[in-house]
Amino acid sequence: MTDRLSTIVGSRVCENEPLSKHTNFRIGGPAKWLVEVRSVEELLGVIHLAREARVAVAILGGGSNTLASDAGFDGIVIKIAMRSYEIHGTTVQVQAGVLSGALARATGNAGLRGLTWAISLPGTIGGAVRGNAGCFGGEIKDRLVSVEVLRDDKVYKVDKEELAFGYRESALKHSQDIVLSATFALEEGDASELKAELDDHLMRRKAAQPLDAGSAGCLFKNYDVREEAELQRLSQKLDIPPRMRSERRLSAGWLIDQLDLKGMQIGQAKISDKHGNFVVNLGSAAADDVVQLIALIKTRARNEFGIMLQEEVAYLGF
Repeated sequence: MTDRLSTIVGSRVCENEPLSKHTNFRIGGPAKWLVEVRSVEELLGVIHLAREARVAVAILGGGSNTLASDAGFDGIVIKIAMRSYEIHGTTVQVQAGVLSGALARATGNAGLRGLTWAISLPGTIGGAVRGNAGCFGGEIKDRLVSVEVLRDDKVYKVDKEELAFGYRESALKHSQDIVLSATFALEEGDASELKAELDDHLMRRKAAQPLDAGSAGCLFKNYDVREEAELQRLSQKLDIPPRMRSERRLSAGWLIDQLDLKGMQIGQAKISDKHGNFVVNLGSAAADDVVQLIALIKTRARNEFGIMLQEEVAYLGF
């Protein structure tokens, strides 16, 4: 299989490759094979070979929002490495493997407004589109026009309106579609002002988030309060800040703070002292350590507040 994969991607195939090298958590056992694809043709070639050999396939972008199993993955992990983009006026076409932060920097430097907030996103555009990533008041869907996806071995263009975007949610998460590229519509702006925005977002991220240890970023989605009765019920248990009350969205990090779980540690995985919604790898954490912390947080939130937190992190190999 290694030889057959190398006929498609050349030297960009590894056997028994530790997934810890490819995830920001720095956690994960070996993938039986890991290949890096740089074109749609290579991607199709690997998929066809896997299908013929009846070998499982998993897609990996930047690995920023992924928890890989300690056992690894018994199949082929395909790392999307299509990393080019084009700017035509205020329209930006970008391949799925481009880092979100790099695109934010490039568009800001080009005097285009609309993606500066994404400078703090650690992953790729493909993953950001799939999960409707967002921060600092922006979301991917805000400026997205359309995406190209691989579906049933064919490339399709899909307009934003068909993707059922929601908070950290899209139809893509519930399909087998593989994001290949995205098109964004931006606005003209002042490059010097946009550079200042980029720097400000990076400074705020550094101040609020633990960047000195492996993590998958925010572990849980913020909690949406859907009905007034639930808001009143929670208000009897919690002193909800005015902004969260008006938006009816409770920060997961704030909820974890209210549970007094900051600093809780299992094995080498720890809930960050700096940000409650971050679990960090202190050096040699196992995926099982993180899974146990996730279960602890969810159980406490359910038992004490009647809230079911949902993970934002994606699981690989479980």
